[in-house]
Amino acid sequence: MHDDVRRPRLREQVRDVIRTQRYSLRTEKAYWYWIRYFIRFHEMRHPREMGEREVREFLTWLATQRNVAAATQNQALNALVFLYDKVLERPFGDINGAVRAKRPPRLPVVLAHGEAQKIIAGLEPPYDQMASLMYGAGLRVTECARLRVKDLDFSRRVIIVRDGKGAKDRTTLLPGPLLESLQARIHAITHELQARGGRSVIPVSLPFALRRKYPNAGTSLAWQWLWPSEGLCQDSDGRVVRHHVHVSTVQRAVKRSVRRAGLSKPASCHTFRHSFATELLHRGTDIRTVQELLGHSDLRTTQVYTHVLGQAFAGVRRPLD
Repeated sequence: MHDDVRRPRLREQVRDVIRTQRYSLRTEKAYWYWIRYFIRFHEMRHPREMGEREVREFLTWLATQRNVAAATQNQALNALVFLYDKVLERPFGDINGAVRAKRPPRLPVVLAHGEAQKIIAGLEPPYDQMASLMYGAGLRVTECARLRVKDLDFSRRVIIVRDGKGAKDRTTLLPGPLLESLQARIHAITHELQARGGRSVIPVSLPFALRRKYPNAGTSLAWQWLWPSEGLCQDSDGRVVRHHVHVSTVQRAVKRSVRRAGLSKPASCHTFRHSFATELLHRGTDIRTVQELLGHSDLRTTQVYTHVLGQAFAGVRRPLD
């Protein structure tokens, strides 16, 4: 009984393990959502009292009753695997009996160059600049929103993407047409820091223990967000900080511009990334290079863009030709 009293609550255990292993905050929130959902589904039983059978029941219910997408079910499974393996130290046995949501094969939606430019032209600052980077550098919307001043290397004309999907870093192209506007953006940030000066500068949010190691990093130019949020928030230590612009704000702006452009395609922020890949392949870029620029671990993920271009049927003569 004394051990139960001293043992941290499950939420705290999950948080501590996730942060020790340097998972992103988005992953932490998503994993805890599914762990809590799993507990509520089984009428508030503690996960230590459950196992493979209860996990199979939960995953099957998601697929058959909730009709969730395959990616959603996989995220729920990943959260529970993490819980039992890393937190409770009771790795799963066999859960193959669960009904799995099917992932139908779909080709990504892509934009012609003129269509992409029309959407970008309909955006107001700073969203036009952000959409231009998603299209010109193949960035995910989250990666774009998280860019800091130090992540732009103007001398090498590259962008360093920090802690991308899968907690991986990579480099991608810094588009030439955006050099002047991005340098002007950094100049404006520099001017604002100098105008505020000293202690009146609200520090930006920093990853993990960096603030303790570098106390002044939050107010330095290098660590400033390229596109900060208008409002303030609190970090995990309760300090008032400025975070980057929220991803949903960018997504809504792009959706509005797509509607105004009158496009029949269901385009979104991620469509710019798809279009970046297809444009590179269309212009003869090697698929391995495209894979590296996109940060794909598996070449097969990149190869889907060859199907969009029709290159998978190279050499096949059309009946009406």
